[in-house]
Amino acid sequence: MKFATCNEYFEGWPIEKVFHYAAEIGYDGVEIAPFTLAPSVEDVGDGRRREIRQAAASTGIEIVGLHWLLISPEGLYINHPDAGTRTRTREYFRSLIDFCGDVGGEVMIIGSPQQRNVQEGWDFSQAWERARDTFADCAGLAAERGVILCIEALSKEQTNFIDSAAEARRMVAEIDHPHFRTMVDVCSGSTDDVPVAEQLRAAGNHLFHVHVNDANKRGPGFGATDFVPVLSTLKAINYERYLSVEVFDFAPDPRTIAAGSLSYLRGIAAALK
Repeated sequence: MKFATCNEYFEGWPIEKVFHYAAEIGYDGVEIAPFTLAPSVEDVGDGRRREIRQAAASTGIEIVGLHWLLISPEGLYINHPDAGTRTRTREYFRSLIDFCGDVGGEVMIIGSPQQRNVQEGWDFSQAWERARDTFADCAGLAAERGVILCIEALSKEQTNFIDSAAEARRMVAEIDHPHFRTMVDVCSGSTDDVPVAEQLRAAGNHLFHVHVNDANKRGPGFGATDFVPVLSTLKAINYERYLSVEVFDFAPDPRTIAAGSLSYLRGIAAALK
């Protein structure tokens, strides 16, 4: 297992500073929220993409990939009935895949609850088909760029579309493409009827990423969520990829969150050896 941190809670920090600090305290990787770099990745030119990739490499940090994909630009929606909206979303999704590949990332986490909710009056099965088609249309480019698309089950508090790990696995099964897989978010997963450890096992070979966060939306170790079953299950299934710290409550400050979360996780990992 490797440990990464997401960058959005380092509010106002240049991405280079995030890389340096993450490396300094012992993280292996950084996961990037694209909106922290520019309103649209299409505004990030080739030169800047090379700079970001080189800055990470110079510190020994791996750019894990991207998350919070569709928060900007405005107007994106993966399963909207309007074909024009879906086309714009699909094309921007393809731009994200290219950006991820250009900076050396390998995974894209598909969360973005506000861009996938099934609105009142929509037919759920049709919304499902529209989302499936959007993702399927992007899987080929993801394969070309060496990027894995991971659908994220979110809590019912956030969305009414793919709000359980079982639904996420269903989408993976229907798309049936090696570059479309799933992941588990501990915070959202803690609201599922199925325990997080069982969600990890049930994902099987489709599990490609894990977000570690407390049920209180803070970092691991900053609340009551027990991460021992999470890490012990990951060890039992021989998971060797990233656990990425993602938080929604940015208090008290980024340094405390990043360092405390990593120390807590490493303590558990060491005890399991």
